[in-house]
Amino acid sequence: MFKHVVVVGAGAVGSYYGGFLARGGINVTLIARPAHTEAIRRDGLFLDTLTFKEAVRISATTDMEAVKTADLVLLCVKTLDTVAVARDVAGHMAPDSIMISMQNGVDNAERIEHELGLKVVSAAVYVAASIPQPGTVKHSGRGDLVIGGPFPKATLAAVADMFEKAGIPCRVSETLLFEMWTKLVMNCGYNAISALTGADYGTIVEDPTTFELMARIVEECVVVANAKKIPLDSEDMKDRLRKLGAAMPTTRSSTQQDIARGKLTEIDALNGYIATQGKKLGIATPMNATLHSLVRLRERAIER
Repeated sequence: MFKHVVVVGAGAVGSYYGGFLARGGINVTLIARPAHTEAIRRDGLFLDTLTFKEAVRISATTDMEAVKTADLVLLCVKTLDTVAVARDVAGHMAPDSIMISMQNGVDNAERIEHELGLKVVSAAVYVAASIPQPGTVKHSGRGDLVIGGPFPKATLAAVADMFEKAGIPCRVSETLLFEMWTKLVMNCGYNAISALTGADYGTIVEDPTTFELMARIVEECVVVANAKKIPLDSEDMKDRLRKLGAAMPTTRSSTQQDIARGKLTEIDALNGYIATQGKKLGIATPMNATLHSLVRLRERAIER
């Protein structure tokens, strides 16, 4: 069904999924940073995964014009760039093409629709990946997707089928908001702590004192979620937190990777989102607010 897939913001996540699709025979173009683009054009995209290592031939560019021939666009930019980049993409998209938001946070699709009137497919993305050097994606955990949105079931099924055929587990959910909030809670539990300490998930979850801190973070998130009619349960979220650390013990969060590269993080869409929503709802979120403030302080220190 989809003849040309363009990945906008092809960092670690976008390159991982774009690489798998290209490996599966889909015509894919990555829109990436110059160094990454140059390495891919020269040597291909090297996928260093948990199950195979392979250089994949795939188109790469820095030019948004590539979107014009796409019938499916994967939006993989950081949340702080969501609206600006989506507006640029929309200016190039064909009328019948589809955009999928493959980002952290729970309100990207809502923001895009509010600003642009453009309905998008939302995806809960579960993958641990990094770019150790331009042209290479290092995969360290999971790699599955859950999608949903205001589209016909046949359209969502076709998207899921495309990913499945390329070796990417993907299912359609009618309760996607629950899935996305669950991922948000996991990110709130791990990302800031990983960024501020440099510790991997295994080290974090195995430390009893740190896990108690994470439990309090989760409890705040669940209270906010419940107030927004998202039926999360604290004990279930804590159990998922433990399992995530055990499943991906060597993973360091995307927030930690951003800090290490001297880049702005997505903390506003993670612990910052919980703190902001808590304030609007009259719910105290001191743990999330503190972590949000500390990561923002770390960003400012790096800038200086």
